[in-house]
Amino acid sequence: MLIRTYTSAVSGIDAVTVTIEVNVSRGVRFFLVGLPDMAVKESQQRIESALRALDLHWPGKQVVINMSPADIRKEGSSYDLPLALGILAADEKVNSSDLGSYIIIGELSLDGTLQPVKGVLPIAMRARDEGFRGVIVPSKNAREAAVVGGLDVFGLDTLGDVVHFFNGTRKFDPVKVDLVEIFNTEANRYEFDFSDVQGQENVKRALEVAAAGGHNIIMIGPPGAGKTMLAKRLPTIIPPLTLDEALETTKIHSVAGKIDNNTALMTHRPFRSPHHTISDVALVGGGTFPQPGEISLAHNGVLFLDELPEFKRTVLEVMRQPLEDRVITISRAKSTVDYPASFMLVASMNPCPCGFHNHPEKECMCSPGMVQKYLNRISGPLLDRIDIHIEVVPVNYEKLSNSLRTEQSSVVRERVVKARKIQATRFEAVKGVYSNSQMTSSMQRKYCQLNEAGGKLLKTAMEVRGLSARAYDRILKVARTIADLDASEHILAEHISEAINYRNLDKEGWAG
Repeated sequence: MLIRTYTSAVSGIDAVTVTIEVNVSRGVRFFLVGLPDMAVKESQQRIESALRALDLHWPGKQVVINMSPADIRKEGSSYDLPLALGILAADEKVNSSDLGSYIIIGELSLDGTLQPVKGVLPIAMRARDEGFRGVIVPSKNAREAAVVGGLDVFGLDTLGDVVHFFNGTRKFDPVKVDLVEIFNTEANRYEFDFSDVQGQENVKRALEVAAAGGHNIIMIGPPGAGKTMLAKRLPTIIPPLTLDEALETTKIHSVAGKIDNNTALMTHRPFRSPHHTISDVALVGGGTFPQPGEISLAHNGVLFLDELPEFKRTVLEVMRQPLEDRVITISRAKSTVDYPASFMLVASMNPCPCGFHNHPEKECMCSPGMVQKYLNRISGPLLDRIDIHIEVVPVNYEKLSNSLRTEQSSVVRERVVKARKIQATRFEAVKGVYSNSQMTSSMQRKYCQLNEAGGKLLKTAMEVRGLSARAYDRILKVARTIADLDASEHILAEHISEAINYRNLDKEGWAG
């Protein structure tokens, strides 16, 4: 008897529907074809054990299973459940009338318990788009799948529950999730707040500008000055995720297996902080079977690289293309996968190996050559792609001991949101551009025109500091953002002046 069940394979951050054809006929052999990997081939032992736990038995006949389309590699253990159901239905132990209406995924334990799997959200979205009635998933994945509207999501605990569901011997209710309630309760709840930071008003202002325009930023200062503390609070002033952004972000984390079992939807912008020993592949993504890397996990959020010069140069250089294109392409002999990588890069570094170059009180023990060598670990092209360079100086005792509360994140975020709304209106006719940092050269010429005073100021800065053409572009974009924060239609000289001051590493003699 020939039976078809339906499941999905994940490619990149999207899903592809897989048809599992099971034929039980005379004989005693078992065949599994359709490009399965070793984990899929091992499913026979898991299925046999799970069936025995339910007082069911593997058919005493020949079983042939084909996983179509056969040119897509089937990876992982999420195919256990649809394979088991197909075998049971072909052996006439499960009613097959509704099997074709559902996408079925789940890993089987030896006792028949369903274990959670990765990539449930893109699978549910594909099921809805292709007109399936619903999805059958492990109960721990149910809330994640239920985010997708127009789909019945059943989260079940065991293979026995799934058998009862299709045989109609037990009733199960679909899982429901209220997205509005999730956003209202979670979107503005943060562990950190800008008001925790005493002093550092100029750095807070630089972070506000960075958040308002989506600009990359690097903070340079001695150990203990507060660089990491400030970076962790940046997501609290970036505008909240929209529903589309939340879904896209959740899809990436779902594919990577980074979603908590109780999480239905990511409501906070991601903050990723990889260690400096990270490899190229772990940062950009890839591997034998491509997976998203840290820059994709930071999509729609913040990628924080602490102690930037300590990262391997090859790791830093592979970021240059994603910083410009906001997408990372991983190519293999048989396939090419695109992962989104639209993130804000926030980096921090000490000014020298000992950490006290330009310190107001402590003496630096490094020679000028050592300082320059330390800074040269970061290539000029990468630094040019970082819009804002800000120096972080230590906070004195009087400011640290001040009991007055400083400005809260919610207040700063209101200003940032207003500036982003101005940019959204400005770029509403341009697809894929949402902030000033994404402006192309032609858009820059249109929206970043300077008056005479601003032009002279920028010309002088270019000549004195020897700035590159890319640095010139960055200054104009940052100045446009500063003007938006002031609700100014035109870029004024004071906006240019502030933007120039955010290029600290371009100052002549900064490295001694």
